[in-house]
Amino acid sequence: MNEYNGGGYKPYNNGQSPYPHIEQPYVNREQPYSEQNNYYTGQGAMNEYSFNEPTAPKKGSAGKKILTAFLAVLGVAAIAVTSIVGYTIVTGGDEGPGPADRQTNMHTNDASSAEVSHTENAVDRKDLPTLEQLAAPADAMKVPDIIEKMSPSVVGISCITNKGIATGSGIVLSEDGYIITNAHVIKDAQSISVVLPPFYGDEDTTQDELTYTAENIGKDTQTDLAVLKIEHNNLQKAEIGRSADVQVGELAIVIGNPLGLDLANTATSGIISAKDRTITVEDITMKVFQTDASINGGNSGGALINAYGQVVGITSAKVASADVEGLGFAIPIDDALPIVSDLMAYGYVTGRPSLGITGADITAAYSSYYGIPQGFLVKTVTADSGAYKAGIQENDIIIAINDNVVNGIVQLNDVKNQFKPGDTVTLTVYRNRKKLDIDVVLDEATGENETSTDNSSDGYSDYDEYRDYYYDPFGIFGGF
Repeated sequence: MNEYNGGGYKPYNNGQSPYPHIEQPYVNREQPYSEQNNYYTGQGAMNEYSFNEPTAPKKGSAGKKILTAFLAVLGVAAIAVTSIVGYTIVTGGDEGPGPADRQTNMHTNDASSAEVSHTENAVDRKDLPTLEQLAAPADAMKVPDIIEKMSPSVVGISCITNKGIATGSGIVLSEDGYIITNAHVIKDAQSISVVLPPFYGDEDTTQDELTYTAENIGKDTQTDLAVLKIEHNNLQKAEIGRSADVQVGELAIVIGNPLGLDLANTATSGIISAKDRTITVEDITMKVFQTDASINGGNSGGALINAYGQVVGITSAKVASADVEGLGFAIPIDDALPIVSDLMAYGYVTGRPSLGITGADITAAYSSYYGIPQGFLVKTVTADSGAYKAGIQENDIIIAINDNVVNGIVQLNDVKNQFKPGDTVTLTVYRNRKKLDIDVVLDEATGENETSTDNSSDGYSDYDEYRDYYYDPFGIFGGF
């Protein structure tokens, strides 16, 4: 160790000040050892003493101190006696409460005050309301009654596709067999079946006996809605409410078939978390309700129900992630009914403009890798459509519409949908390393000629200038 003991200060020298030139007593506040008692004293206990040199007492001072102390005690005693006599005369000899009595009264008053305060702030916890009761209005139905009322009106949907069997949910719209579901539930279906809940059978009825072949009346991918029809004339139709009356925080109940038909007619509850949310699923942008009622794959097409047992929404999507819970969405019933009405009457939604093409988005990554502009790659052109007549070709890249830059189908549809069938729009396309402006007369979308993405590609393109290769790594993922 150096002369500073490694701590940056000069060492103590037998208890003397390390700074002898300073003429003042030194006080050590961290000395752990006592030479007088030969033991260590812990820091913070007896760890302070002074090296002040003691002063010799003056002669004759002891007698004066004793006399002074005696006179002081005598004076205090005289004052005390005088005070007691005076207090007795004033109070008429009535003794007041003593220290013990005052202490008792003080504790009694404190206890009384505490008891009053506790009584005033006490809450009767014997019959606390549930979350469902707090979220429901005073005239609402009980949750078990809502589920009993609505379960017969929610059915299962089973589809056979080239990838296997897909399942979802549906809502009974009429007694004669019309059923609402999501368009993505029946996407690429080769055959569609509706499975009725056990309500329509007895204890011996099997699921096969409750399964009916369904006809696809019409679907609209833009709003993710579809209408099916089965041959059954005694269905219990769902009561329809008004989504415009829904308030954030009110009761929400979901009935559907999560994870397949083995969990058919599962009911979950929560609240309406938000209204007028905008979400995009694949290339579809929708205005929806948000709810924390549990929604899983298979719930799509099921019912979002209010506190009166009325359908106010059609469950459509669920954000599924390890980091996200309690986040589900539903199409407001007020927005769905006009679409459903058109689908039932015409098989498609009337008044919608269409270009008559399908394709895929060219992302920024693909654009950079292939040296081509970002936009919408045309894969197919419907015969006799407006795009076909205007000369739009496969492998054209649409980079703008009416001078609005297009990064994909979402931007393309946003501008196109501002027009009506019969209107003319100008498409800017990239072809053979050149830009071309082409005027296209919009058709009316019938479900067969509307602009959409096509994820059925096997990963290759016939366009040599794109190196004969175009692959969408996200194309294998479908919606809910």
